[in-house]
Amino acid sequence: MTVWPVPDFERKICAPEDLAARLDALPRPLVFTNGCFDILHRGHATYLAQARSAGAALVLALNTDASVRRLGKGSDRPVNPLENRAAVAAALGCVDLVTWFDEDTPSELIELVKPDVLVKGGDWPVDKIVGAAETLARGGKVFSIPFLHQTSTTATLEKIRAAKGG
Repeated sequence: MTVWPVPDFERKICAPEDLAARLDALPRPLVFTNGCFDILHRGHATYLAQARSAGAALVLALNTDASVRRLGKGSDRPVNPLENRAAVAAALGCVDLVTWFDEDTPSELIELVKPDVLVKGGDWPVDKIVGAAETLARGGKVFSIPFLHQTSTTATLEKIRAAKGG
C-alpha cells in the first residue's frame, strides 16, 4: 500500500498563536491581506496574485466560520469551513502563509505581523481599511486593488439557488 505524504502546501497553514514564530522566516517586504475566501474563484485568485506582487511574501488571514457568520453574509455562510478554506488558499503559489482570526476585524493580527504592505480589494477605500493608519505610521504602504473580474461568492450562491428554484 502506498502512503502518500501530506501536501507541502499544508505547511503554509499557521495557527494565530504560532504566527509570531513563523514571521521571521518570511522575506520582506511582507504583504498582509484578509477576508473570507469562501468559494475560491477567479477574482480571489487574481486579487491574491496581485497582492503578492506588492512584496516578497504574502500572509493571508481568513475570518473564522463564526466571524464570517457575524458579517451578515447569510445563515448558510461560510459554505466551506475554515480548515477547507485555509487548505485551498494555501495551495495557491502566491500565498506564503495562511492564518485566521475570530474577531470582527484582523486588527490584532495586523499589529502582530506589522506588514510592510497592507492590501484589500477594490471595494475598500484605503481610509476604511482596518490597520491602514498604523501601517502608514510605520512607513508601510496600503493599497486597495481594483477588481479585474466581477465575480463574487455571494453572486455564485445566488445563481445556484435560482437554478434550484429557491
